[in-house]
Amino acid sequence: MLGRIFTVGGYTLLSRLTGFARDIMLAAILGAGPVADAFFVALRLPNHFRAIFAEGAFNAAFVPAYAHVHGERGERAARLFAGRIFTLLFFSQLVLLVVAWLFMPQAMSLLAPGFTEDAGQRSLAVELTRITFPYLLLITLVTLYGGMLNVMHRFASAAAAPIFLNLSMMMTLALAAFFPSAGHAAAWGVLISGFLQFFLLAGDLARHGGLPRFASLKLDDDVRAFFRALGPATIGSMGTQIALFADTIIATFLPAGALSALYYADRLNQLPIGVIGIAIGTVLLPEMSRSLTTNDAAGAMASQRRAFDFTLLFSVPFVAAFLTVPDVIMRAMFARGAFSKADAAAAGATLAAYAVGLIPFVLIRSAVATFYARKDTATPVKAALTGVAVNVALKIALVGSLAQVGLALATAAGAWINLLLVIGFAVRAKYLDLDRVLLQSLAKFVACGVVLATALWFTARFAAAHVAQLASLRDEATLLLLVVVGAAVYAALILLLFGRGWLRSLVR
Repeated sequence: MLGRIFTVGGYTLLSRLTGFARDIMLAAILGAGPVADAFFVALRLPNHFRAIFAEGAFNAAFVPAYAHVHGERGERAARLFAGRIFTLLFFSQLVLLVVAWLFMPQAMSLLAPGFTEDAGQRSLAVELTRITFPYLLLITLVTLYGGMLNVMHRFASAAAAPIFLNLSMMMTLALAAFFPSAGHAAAWGVLISGFLQFFLLAGDLARHGGLPRFASLKLDDDVRAFFRALGPATIGSMGTQIALFADTIIATFLPAGALSALYYADRLNQLPIGVIGIAIGTVLLPEMSRSLTTNDAAGAMASQRRAFDFTLLFSVPFVAAFLTVPDVIMRAMFARGAFSKADAAAAGATLAAYAVGLIPFVLIRSAVATFYARKDTATPVKAALTGVAVNVALKIALVGSLAQVGLALATAAGAWINLLLVIGFAVRAKYLDLDRVLLQSLAKFVACGVVLATALWFTARFAAAHVAQLASLRDEATLLLLVVVGAAVYAALILLLFGRGWLRSLVR
């Protein structure tokens, strides 16, 4: 399990690093003005639908079902099941694409109503979204192929695929002079990356398992079980995306740059979510599904507990840094070219607000895995929808006084409600045991985070007084110092509070 986590996490980290390089180019070329806001709407809309229909709901329903069919009836039955799901997925996404393409102006009026006051920005957003939306069809098929490969213990290509999004956008941004605008260049980069990711996953699956083919649509027991799991999972994923849609809708009414501040803050917030939370959750779901298929409930629970420890071990430093020095991070990463220090300050405040909910963001994939592995996609929906209700209500209450920072704080609050309810449901169903060992571990991680945050805060104050004489790269030097001090302090805290024996047992 550990090796597979590092495989997924390693490729995801590479994806995030190339993503930062991409975002540095975006910030320098697009800045945080109207064209940038139009592009980020064009990027968000297909990604919202992807999260609803592909990575969120589909993975939760398909991976356990495919693992069950493959484990009980063999590869031939699993391939037939995958072929039927592929056929349904392909044609449903094709219909959605055609409808969205035809009615994009009307959809834009609903999803970005703040753009109606600026006809030029609205027209640009419609044009760019028509370019990016076919990405949804391609990435949905990529998700299907990735789910099949994960059940086969092949995680590398699915984890590496997002790297193509970053490289493709960097390539088209470098050639922005040949496009009508930099926004058009970035949008075409998104679409091209969809084809590159599709061919990567299709090639890997063809070599090791065989691509699913179009199959007759027969609602056998396996397909019906898949749809029984897909329905609640879709509602749960849709609930989360409704909250994100609300961010997009509300932010279009805010001054120019609010959407960009949300985007850049979320990009940094997504680093631990992707490298840690999603990587571990991706490996944990098939792991628990296989254990439960052989009636090894204790083994499934042990895998989940180990996933919690790994997640917290690697997440605490990000929480401490994002809460204490977000302004330094944003200036060092993005404050150049068209992206000003004022833009960095707005994005930094938004990042700190997101960081309030970072722990539930990274833990939720591992927490819901115990339900999804048992083909119970309904229970997490109750928690997700409750969290969304709190989220949206707080957005409306906070946006007037805090602008996009209020939107991020509301998202963090909703994430905590979601996680706590999921854990409560799991404990009540006896899928998770909150024993003394787990609670002591949580208390130690909290102590590590508090001490680390204090060390980072004092280091930042020290650096501000001693790097002022540098002619350039002051923020970059400060960030480097923070990384070195933070790594040393955190390593010492882990060894002091947990000990080497705990680390060795975690690895084993």
